Amino acid sequence: MGWRETYATWQESQRLDAEMRGILEDLKDDEKQLEDCFYKNLEFGTGGMRGEIGVGTNRMNTYTVRKASAGFAQYIKANGEEAMNRGVVIAYDSRHKSPEFAMEAAKTLATNGIKTYVFSELRPTPELSFAVRHLNAFGGIVITASHNPPEYNGYKVYGPDGAQLPPHEADELIQYVYEFKDELGIEVEDESSLKQRGLVTIIDREVDEAYQAELKTILLHPELAQELGDELKIVFTPLHGTANKPVTEALQAIGYQNVTVIAEQAVPDPNFSTVKSPNPEDPAAFQYAIAEGKRTNADILIATDPDADRLGIAVKNEQDEYVLLTGNQTGALLLHYLLKEKKEKQLLPSNGVVLKTIVTSELGGKIAESFGLEVVDTLTGFKFIGEKIKQYEQTGEYTFQFGYEESYGYLIGDFARDKDAVQAVLLAVEACGYYKKQGHTLYEALQQIFKEYGYYQEGLESLTLKGKEGAEHINQLLTSFRANPPQQIAGKKVVTLEDYSTGERHHILDDLNEPITLPKSNVLKFYLEDGSWFCLRPSGTEPKVKFYFGVVGTTESESSESLQQIKADLMNRVHESLNQLQKA
Repeated sequence: MGWRETYATWQESQRLDAEMRGILEDLKDDEKQLEDCFYKNLEFGTGGMRGEIGVGTNRMNTYTVRKASAGFAQYIKANGEEAMNRGVVIAYDSRHKSPEFAMEAAKTLATNGIKTYVFSELRPTPELSFAVRHLNAFGGIVITASHNPPEYNGYKVYGPDGAQLPPHEADELIQYVYEFKDELGIEVEDESSLKQRGLVTIIDREVDEAYQAELKTILLHPELAQELGDELKIVFTPLHGTANKPVTEALQAIGYQNVTVIAEQAVPDPNFSTVKSPNPEDPAAFQYAIAEGKRTNADILIATDPDADRLGIAVKNEQDEYVLLTGNQTGALLLHYLLKEKKEKQLLPSNGVVLKTIVTSELGGKIAESFGLEVVDTLTGFKFIGEKIKQYEQTGEYTFQFGYEESYGYLIGDFARDKDAVQAVLLAVEACGYYKKQGHTLYEALQQIFKEYGYYQEGLESLTLKGKEGAEHINQLLTSFRANPPQQIAGKKVVTLEDYSTGERHHILDDLNEPITLPKSNVLKFYLEDGSWFCLRPSGTEPKVKFYFGVVGTTESESSESLQQIKADLMNRVHESLNQLQKA
């Protein structure tokens, strides 16, 4: 069926609500927009679905949310009556339509006889992950589009362990979702009736209090809050999202009193009115926090994204200017502090493990190894870290200590199984207080880590190649690098190639192959003779191919120069390859 037929079906449907009908009427003369709304189904992938809010099969709306939920219902039913009774926990963020979509998901599941728990108001994604475990539910849903623009929303699915579904289970769920061809025909029962029958239950403070209690367990020096509670100056912005209440409540409960919340960004706002992008990776998101930090001479500036799973921090450098740390730098700081203090308190297990993704800095690995811990790499995406935690919990092979990824996601305590910015805030504040007591800043602590382990720097470049032709060129680019790998980059020999599509690591100088025990993925990673590396990875959610870089040097200037040289050489080769593909 072409998009015009799908559009006509929606236009003629008696089930379409008044709001959607009104939007259709407004778009009736805009053929380009109508085509984009209806030319395909909004994709439900391994991480759920995400898209613009609006009318049509290619938008987030009541009907596409019901379709996803109906598929999830069939997946749960296939796992038996116990799974249905254990039920699903549902949380949502501050975005447009998030509360409505959460209730539509609940009603769809409940209509299928599946018990649901819905938070009374917005909550962080990591608290949803915790709640699945706390309530012994069979799964979870969070309605969020993370740090995407305001016109977007999304739908993420979690398994019984509180982690996002790993590939095998996600593929099974996707098949159930795609079996529903007519999203307009999915009927749901009345909310009040479902509540009366106990199939929809509203949850509130009881889960918050349990989560807050667990947050306190990650602290290594809770006494610091009593010593420095008024002296340590903290500036915090939730960027109009979900983190304000849980973060401020946790800091106050521990004893950190000198916390300034950016008033303009404290109230949940689906339009994210004060920022271009509600993303703590973007320096512009810290504009208000930096101004307040300068006014109060704050020790640390903290920002979380709308669903509170990512954390960014800014600290003062030698010039007394606030600088935003990268995700890799924050990860190194948190990890080093955590392991150092655990070792001091004799809390490090003999089989401890640190989990990170393949595009995360190698510095974390060096730190972990220096404390006698194993380091295990996963594919990009925190669901793979969650999957490993579950595996080691079952086998007892390793004891989880810390997990992180370069894109500002961290997990300290495994009572949640997704990246948790609330946890990360508490550890970052404690580390800041610890070093302040010694007369140092977090920036100085980071420089000390570089002096001890080497000056690691990382970079990221990306190319957007839209449409069918763009997707083909991305695949052809990876195929070209796979078939004809560069022998050297920036004058440095390529010594190892990891091909995650074949699951093979090739040591070029020795001509030796060894297996990579990770799920298959269209990703290539190259290591150079000096320990530097670069990685080619197509995005799973956007029409992009991303290029990750990592270098290490004996000085900051040496690593900066090396990073620029490797970036320039690789991107020149990439553009040459793309020019040839476009001419072909």
